[in-house]
Amino acid sequence: MRKLAALLKHPLRELASDVDEAVSPERYTMLRRKIIALMVAATLIPLSVMAVLNYYEHQNAMAREIQNPLRVLVNKTKSSFELFLAERSSTVSLIASAYTYAELADEKKLARIFNVMRREFEGFVDLGLIDEHGTQVNYVGPYTLQGKDYSDQRWFQEVRVKGKYVSDVFMGFRKFPHVIVAVQHMSEDGRTWILRATLDTRQFERFIASMSLEPDADAFLVNTQGLMQTNSNNYGKVLERMSFPLPPLTFEPTVLTMTDPLGREVFLAYAYFPGADFVLMAAKPRSSALKTWYTVRGDLLFIFVAGVAVVLFAAMRVTDALIQRMKESEDRRELALREVEHSQKLSSIGRLAAGVAHEVNNPLAIINEKTGLMKDILTMQPDFPAREKILAQVDSVLRAVERCRGITHRMLGFARRMDVSFEELDLGELIRETAGFLANEAMHRKVDVQLDLDPELPRIVSDRSQLQQVFLNLFNNALAAVGDGGSITVAARPENGDVRVVVKDNGCGMSDETLKHIFEPFFTTKKGKGTGLGLSITYGIIKRLGGEISVESTQGVGTTLTITLPKGQREALA
Repeated sequence: MRKLAALLKHPLRELASDVDEAVSPERYTMLRRKIIALMVAATLIPLSVMAVLNYYEHQNAMAREIQNPLRVLVNKTKSSFELFLAERSSTVSLIASAYTYAELADEKKLARIFNVMRREFEGFVDLGLIDEHGTQVNYVGPYTLQGKDYSDQRWFQEVRVKGKYVSDVFMGFRKFPHVIVAVQHMSEDGRTWILRATLDTRQFERFIASMSLEPDADAFLVNTQGLMQTNSNNYGKVLERMSFPLPPLTFEPTVLTMTDPLGREVFLAYAYFPGADFVLMAAKPRSSALKTWYTVRGDLLFIFVAGVAVVLFAAMRVTDALIQRMKESEDRRELALREVEHSQKLSSIGRLAAGVAHEVNNPLAIINEKTGLMKDILTMQPDFPAREKILAQVDSVLRAVERCRGITHRMLGFARRMDVSFEELDLGELIRETAGFLANEAMHRKVDVQLDLDPELPRIVSDRSQLQQVFLNLFNNALAAVGDGGSITVAARPENGDVRVVVKDNGCGMSDETLKHIFEPFFTTKKGKGTGLGLSITYGIIKRLGGEISVESTQGVGTTLTITLPKGQREALA
């Protein structure tokens, strides 16, 4: 019989093992990590791509918004320079055309003309008449340049070829930075001369100042050889060589991004002059220009980080909720599988018990009949030797037969799940009555049995004898678990229309592994003393009565067993 039971239990143990493996905490932890990683990747990758694209697009847009005003400012200032030079060149050209050589050679008349020029047009420093050989014939101004010979000067040769010349900034005989405007004129008689005017470069500084740049920005004028034409805050003084190479030639205002000699990232706006040897430049540090962008970037970074945090929080919450539901589903699945396992075990054991009971009852009936016949024969022969001794042995056999009949009857009852007889009963009275069966043992062992039964406990419809068997099994187990001087508490309370009975002891308790098999047939912790059928029979009875049974236990602390019984008759669940 043990071998058959072991064979019946073996595949079901494997099923239970599979269930335990399926709901292992490590599996849920790994699954939780994978789901969170998948959700985070699915949300953060597009969010990150969008953030990067927005970052660069916004940065480029901000750069364009900064470069355009700088480009416009350079173009406007360049136009002011060109207008200034064009007006002064036209003025000199007009005077050369309006007056004869003799008039311009007259010192007083030239002085009067110069005074008018200075009054109407700001920036003129002096005015001189130079003959065709390069000698200054007449001069009006603050310097002593009468009779100076310019024939070997580059500008003189250039004006003879082009007819008009605007120089860049140079020292010359004055030893002071200046710009000259020279115009060649030819009279009707074929005589040529050059009218030459000097311009003050301080006017250039005024144009630069009118750009109203920030303190860390810089604007200046250079010539096409890279010599400074105005002072710069960062890149050199007048007539010094600029500290970085000239940018590519373009007459339209252009903005470049570069690293200046000071190591700063700057926006460099520049434009070449088409009619003069000048390049106007304006440099603005990228950091100050993008100050607004950095503020926006900080906001974007904050929004991105906040978004990531929200995504992580939502992913973790959703994943936790999903895993919790999966765990609950797995727990329900495990419970269903264990109930199926338990039902299969009970069914198998029931069939085994029925077979054993039927097979044992037949020889028991023969033994009972033959033993009864022996007793009758001995009774009719009073002078039979050792009659009393043999009668005593016969009675002993009959008692053993009756005991075996009781055992087989219970086995058949277990196999057939004996018909349930419902009646209205007082559960509190039933518990007191059942506890009374064990009162002597409890008193002998000094076990404190406390009955905490609600006086308002409702009457229930159930099977009296089977409930008595249930509570007798539970009280016996509790007494076996507690040591001498221990305590057992039985509490009964109405709960949600049902009745809840709790049997609690402070005994040895059970391990988690034991709890998994507590309702299995033939499973016992009473080595050599128990059959392992008490709790499995109890489980089956409670299920047939439509109730629920659960157990909680901590090793070394005690066990709490809870039964919930319906108030009225309910269809069996098992």
